[in-house]
Amino acid sequence: MRWQGQQLATADASALPGMERLGGFVQSVTTPEFAGMTFHEVLCKSALNHVPSSSAVPFDWTINPYRGCSHACRYCFARGTHEYLELDAGHDFDSQIVVKVNVVDVLRKELARGSWGHEPVALGTNTDPYQRAEGRYRLMPGIISALAESGTPFSILTKGTMIRRDLPLLTDAASSVRATISTSIAVFDDALQRAIEPGAPTATARLETVRAAAEAGFRVTVFLMPIIPHLTDSIEAIDHALTRIKEAGAHRVVYGALHLRPGAKQWFMQWLEREHPELVSSYRGLYPGATAYASKAYRSWLAKRVRPLMRVHGLDGEGEEDAPRRGPVSGLAARSTVVTTSRGMRAEAAAARLF
Repeated sequence: MRWQGQQLATADASALPGMERLGGFVQSVTTPEFAGMTFHEVLCKSALNHVPSSSAVPFDWTINPYRGCSHACRYCFARGTHEYLELDAGHDFDSQIVVKVNVVDVLRKELARGSWGHEPVALGTNTDPYQRAEGRYRLMPGIISALAESGTPFSILTKGTMIRRDLPLLTDAASSVRATISTSIAVFDDALQRAIEPGAPTATARLETVRAAAEAGFRVTVFLMPIIPHLTDSIEAIDHALTRIKEAGAHRVVYGALHLRPGAKQWFMQWLEREHPELVSSYRGLYPGATAYASKAYRSWLAKRVRPLMRVHGLDGEGEEDAPRRGPVSGLAARSTVVTTSRGMRAEAAAARLF
């Protein structure tokens, strides 16, 4: 594998925002508790990653304790980043996980600098901070504590249920800083979910996590993303998803169509050809050539289908294309001691667009 010469200061210009720096290789670890997975422990030089102003995301700073993700979602947009390490964007991305073992210590030093402006920080914008590796390395409690103690607001987006472990810590953090939680739930059919997100918790488990966070006082946003053409975009499927989201106590929904970026596109199409060959021709029309986004016509059609159903279910929210591309990370799932947390209260209106 390529570890960039084990140089701490070497930047990967081809990486996604927040994943540019690797290096400081320590060791590779396998354990029976995580059969089939290898953890590559590295020392990071920086924990806070500044997102270039040209990036189409609504946040300026991220923290990414892991690279690669055991959720193994066929469509994950971050898959291509593994290829720079001479690992593949398919099975290696799912099973070869890079762990920044010193991220908490580095973060505390960076937050203590006089130049740090206490701007909002986003977690879970590339790979999930609550994937299986977190059960072994427990990096998130230290990250949460460091951010809260420094007075830095933050947001967490996850598909993992392990965040329930940290709800007491997050509740304490929210007493001093703006701390927001949101979860991504794309597939509500159990069989399809096991096929397309084989390493991720079930939709039911994630909805129970939404419920637990809501009961703890958080105003939870669910990312109904990606909506997958011909597989989860029927009126019945969307209505079923929104019904369950509402019943779980979520406050708002952000929806969006499937993205198929380089690396993810090849892996997803291999799966589609194997499991749903009847859809391949249609997908080639929706995502021609190197195109990552579904056609504008499809996205407009999807919006006309989803928005009325959101109104029926009394869910605030928006399509990902409707949200501002830059600005503070806010509105994802706020809990604050100065905001009434009754389910009957409307949350603060704010933009939310995370991949």
